[in-house]
Amino acid sequence: MKQSLWLKFALTLGLLFLYLPIIMMIIYSFNASTLVNIWGGWTTSWYHVLAQDDDLISAALLSIQVAVTASTIALVLGTMIAVVIKRYGVFKGRNFFYGMSITPIVMPDVVTGLSLLLLFVGMNEFIGFPNSYGFITIVIGHTTFCTAYATIVIQARLGSIDRSIEEAAMDLGARPTKTFFWITLPQIASSLVAAWLLSFTLSIDNLVITSFISGPSSTTLPLFIYSTIRNGVTPEINALATIMISIVILGLVSGAWLLNKYGKKSPA
Repeated sequence: MKQSLWLKFALTLGLLFLYLPIIMMIIYSFNASTLVNIWGGWTTSWYHVLAQDDDLISAALLSIQVAVTASTIALVLGTMIAVVIKRYGVFKGRNFFYGMSITPIVMPDVVTGLSLLLLFVGMNEFIGFPNSYGFITIVIGHTTFCTAYATIVIQARLGSIDRSIEEAAMDLGARPTKTFFWITLPQIASSLVAAWLLSFTLSIDNLVITSFISGPSSTTLPLFIYSTIRNGVTPEINALATIMISIVILGLVSGAWLLNKYGKKSPA
């Protein structure tokens, strides 16, 4: 009995530690006062101010465009790397190839951002590209670390599926390309979705690497928020964070509902 009470207490304490700051931020997004630490009553005016902030909306749209593009490219590259690692057996340089593919995960963001900046500077001197820092350079930078995460997620799934189905398809005359698209790809579809969502989240949330490879005319949402809160957190930022949390919760609930509805196996 005592152990059960202690576990419930520990669980409650842990949940409060994780979610109480988020709850307080959501409440203060409705604060009528311009000072976030002084309660001035309930209002939704900050959401109206947020909807009229053209700079913030532009930064949010740029972040979404970058995240979608980088995640899609990273998904393709990660799938190719994972297939090579898991389906082509042992070859010379395999471990080195795999190690270099996932190195961005353990590399500090400052080091990655600085190295990308030096790379772009060197490329500009030799081939004239890129001539400015913006959407393209940010996408390249985000694809670099997103590919590493996508590779790990997909290769883990490839290692767990039954290869006998692929071998049977090839024994019946299917070419490797057709086997991949018709047999392998459907089996790893869930991992592809997971890899894309993980890459999207990491991309839209990145600040350090983006600060090295973005120009003055290409401000992403994390950069905009960081530059804004340097002078103090405003209820407008709280409202923005509340909207983002609501979108995440809606996505999780929708995913759980779809999984519950369509993910169950039909009875025999």
